[in-house]
Amino acid sequence: MDSTPSSSPSSPFDLVSRALGRYIPRGGPAAATGSDNAQGDRTTRRRVPDNPAADRHDQILGVVNLDGELRIARSNLDAAVFAGLDAVAGSPFADLLPPRDVPTVTRRLRQVLEIGEAHVARIQRLRRGDGSELVVSMSILPAAAPQEGLTVSLIAMARRLHLYAAETAIGTSLDIGETAQSLAESLLAWGDVAAVDLDFAVWTGEGVTERAPGRIRLRRAALVPDRGWPEGYVTPGDDLPSDASRLLAQAVRRDDAPQAIVIPDREAIERLLGSPRVIRALVPGDRSASVACIPLVLDGAPPVVLGVAEVWRRADSPFRDSELFDLQELVARTAHHVDLARQHQREHTQVLALQRRLLPRTGGHTLEIASVYQPATPDSAGVGGDWVNSFPLPDGRTALVVGDVVGHGLGAAATMGQLSMEARALLSAGLAPDEVLEHLDETVTLLDDAESGLAAGYSALGSTCCIALYDPVSHHVALSSAGHLPPVLVLPNGRAGPLAVSPHPGLGAEFALREPFDVYTFGAPPGSLLALYTDGLVEDPALSIDEGIGRLADVLSAVHPWDALQQAARHVVSTLAPVRQRDDVTLLLVRMIGYRKGDTATWRLPARDDAPARARAHVSALLRQWHTRGDTQDDVSLLVSELVTNAVRFAAGPITIRLIRAGHGLLCEVGDTGNGRPRLSRGGLLDDGGRGLRIVHRLTTRWGVRWTDTGKVVWAEVAR
Repeated sequence: MDSTPSSSPSSPFDLVSRALGRYIPRGGPAAATGSDNAQGDRTTRRRVPDNPAADRHDQILGVVNLDGELRIARSNLDAAVFAGLDAVAGSPFADLLPPRDVPTVTRRLRQVLEIGEAHVARIQRLRRGDGSELVVSMSILPAAAPQEGLTVSLIAMARRLHLYAAETAIGTSLDIGETAQSLAESLLAWGDVAAVDLDFAVWTGEGVTERAPGRIRLRRAALVPDRGWPEGYVTPGDDLPSDASRLLAQAVRRDDAPQAIVIPDREAIERLLGSPRVIRALVPGDRSASVACIPLVLDGAPPVVLGVAEVWRRADSPFRDSELFDLQELVARTAHHVDLARQHQREHTQVLALQRRLLPRTGGHTLEIASVYQPATPDSAGVGGDWVNSFPLPDGRTALVVGDVVGHGLGAAATMGQLSMEARALLSAGLAPDEVLEHLDETVTLLDDAESGLAAGYSALGSTCCIALYDPVSHHVALSSAGHLPPVLVLPNGRAGPLAVSPHPGLGAEFALREPFDVYTFGAPPGSLLALYTDGLVEDPALSIDEGIGRLADVLSAVHPWDALQQAARHVVSTLAPVRQRDDVTLLLVRMIGYRKGDTATWRLPARDDAPARARAHVSALLRQWHTRGDTQDDVSLLVSELVTNAVRFAAGPITIRLIRAGHGLLCEVGDTGNGRPRLSRGGLLDDGGRGLRIVHRLTTRWGVRWTDTGKVVWAEVAR
């Protein structure tokens, strides 16, 4: 390397170069590393003892002079710690940097050139010619006049400073992969290759318990540096061979206690690993001759091993006692970060499983549905409380529900699941959307009283919900909303826009703010497209919420009737939220199909004594037209006769009869203006009361009641 004196004895380069002479051991780098060739017992315990010269050499200073084009003019990197750095005069300084750091460091260098303000003590990695990296503290100084260019001073990282910096970096993420990667990058300061292998239970977020060493299963979580590896070598995401997992587990559990070990040379490594396949899987290359294995241990009685960290070195750089102590200290300090990431992963997995469970499975034959759920970014507090659901109701309608529970994590997930299941039960029982929201409002209030919700440190107040009921016969939708963003409707002619839903407070609002929930009814002819979503899809810091909803309407208007709906839903999400947000993104797309006109029939009869006979005549004629089996015709005629008779006896006003041919069954509906609920009772042998409902119960696969603004509808399903 060029170390020619400068013509300006007061230049920063010369000042640093003269200072180097006081620290470089006499005899040069070879003398400082003479202990590398010392012979000793080749065991897994052999390390190079500490000596003062080596400690000073570990913290030695280097200097590089750059010209105005950021090319190396001169350098003084004679210390052994800088061996492998190809600081050739005339080459770009960027050649010494990892590719990912080139833009940032280049910007800093040019900033010092232009402004003249030094950058002092920035932690930086330098790339050696063999691909390994060296961690240094780098200062960028403007050259002294009349010279031009820069002086870059490099200090091999002091271990204590590196320990502090590493621990600070490792604890910044709750993602287990990023945590392992940060640990591996920090360990690289002690070697040429660093890897972190975690117990499979840790990787998946499961509970970790003490287990026999031979039964551990390791998966590679992180590996640095990032480069091409030999065939058969284990890279991140791969499971270690069972033999390798067993050997590592046994190695770090000497005398039934987790402890760090060093395998000092290639011969000992090959003797311990034995199998060529295991050697290919674990040894990063021919030049890697020694390795330090440090277990990640959770303190306890007994202690639990989360995994193993491995640091690999070349044969000419054995591990010293102080280095092994530093490695153990770093891993011990950061093991709890790995366990925190594991716990977060477990919670994230549980909530995501619940989230996926609530997604609709199928749309039925009266509509087509597609849903997309995109969790928030990994560094957020966890999966949120967004949910969508779609399910057929017993009376032939379909319920569409979307909700957003405040917060993230298990608290939000528990509330989400409770509200979703309660909404489904109430809708299946025949309640209208506004009535269901009234019950959910009360539920949220009860969940957040002082003894349960607030005491647990979680509040669901302000959660939102929107419920829509689609009638495939009338092609109408009844909708109620509690603080949720308005759905977007696309008509068959392509016109799209949000529904005019008046704002309403979220669930659990204070009593003074509560208003009755409104019900909006709108037409949705066959071919219409309805989008229900959560705010994560349309929120953008650069746009108002109305503009975000407008963008959603524009994208939906481009969905053609022949497009695959699931593909269209993914396209909508990727267009509006191309990168993951800090809030969950949820979308439910519904394409209305409905029943064909020839599959339904409706009659309105006065509530008179002849109504049952007239109803039987209408139904029998239609069933013959539909070519229904004779026994089914008899059952349906009797069923309708009993329901109409019951309506005439206990209700007033006109009676509405509706017959629907649906799939493999027939759905019969009889509506009246009464508000009494028919109940099936266990009557005596000679008891005349209730015989009609017992006949209905035996003839049908299921039956029930739903309430309307003018009365009730009794529905019953008969298999064809």
